[in-house]
Amino acid sequence: MSSAIKEVPAQLPKSFDRPDEPWHHYLNIDMIWYVLGYTLFHPFVSWVVVLCLRAQYTPYENVEMRVAMAWAMLMTVNGIFGLISDRVAWGSPREVDLEEEVIVITGGVDGLGGLLAETYGMRNANIAVLDTKEVDEDEAENKGVVYYQCDVSDAKQVEAAAAKIVEDLGAPTILINNAGIVQTKSILDSTAEDVERTFRVNTLAHFTTLRTFVPYMLKEGRGTIVTVSSVLGHLGAANLSAYTASKAALLALHHSLRAELAQNPDAKEIKTILVQPGQMGTTMFAGLETPSNFLAPVVTPADIGKDIIRLIERGESGEIALPLYSKYIQILGVLPVGVQHLVRKWSGMDKAVGKMSEARQGLTEKR
Repeated sequence: MSSAIKEVPAQLPKSFDRPDEPWHHYLNIDMIWYVLGYTLFHPFVSWVVVLCLRAQYTPYENVEMRVAMAWAMLMTVNGIFGLISDRVAWGSPREVDLEEEVIVITGGVDGLGGLLAETYGMRNANIAVLDTKEVDEDEAENKGVVYYQCDVSDAKQVEAAAAKIVEDLGAPTILINNAGIVQTKSILDSTAEDVERTFRVNTLAHFTTLRTFVPYMLKEGRGTIVTVSSVLGHLGAANLSAYTASKAALLALHHSLRAELAQNPDAKEIKTILVQPGQMGTTMFAGLETPSNFLAPVVTPADIGKDIIRLIERGESGEIALPLYSKYIQILGVLPVGVQHLVRKWSGMDKAVGKMSEARQGLTEKR
């Protein structure tokens, strides 16, 4: 593994830039929920309210005091159960030292993958990006990232790139499967080649990278695997049949991967992260307007990226779902079918994709 420290100019990744929007554009249910999470629903703040009431000599028998204490105890119990649930589900975290890690990102030239690559590059981490797009050597050096031109849907190219990564940087220990493509076509308009290509990049490439890089993690005795799926894997959408089906397959693949790693005694320190974003503000879905910016805001790569980095560097497994509705989308499946139909119709998601199809023709790639 190379121990040389890379000198990287201090600058924000291009993917971090946010468009200029009026202040109320960012006022949405996610922002409200975030604020409530650190105020009304936070155990510490809840007990501060109790202490404030006692500071005013409020008797314990008063309704205000009883309500405040009951709420504080409820939030405390909820927080404790949340911690226990996370530990049972994800296990103990592993130690992560970026100087000792080699991070592989597929589809890391732009979008979410580009943001992650540039962010870790600025921190002098060992970053290898697999992408079909070619990057200028000077640009790569400035970003502190090593780029390998590789089609992740081609197993031989992935294996060749892996051998080069091991030679240049060392054994990969963190894999971020981010590459993906989307085609805005109806089922009847999609050709067999369209569907096969989508699945080769979005789904089968994950099998290839897992078969290629997980053995290195098992040998090193540690690792983290990030699977970037989509909330549409739970929903499906008109004119996105191949894309949504490929993302649904990733959900099943991720759970199968976790089950297999749990049975492998050498994989105790290999963590898994499932990412299920809603609409993300990247070129992949350029032209798609959210039906409701308040209930279903567009998330930026920075929103998703910071949560991915947080879990990776804490050495934890977990699931990331943004915006808020993505976390609870599975509840929709237990509602009566009629209610599901009304919610889907009210959301306008299928019409929104149709409008995007009209506004943008062809294939948008992020590999």
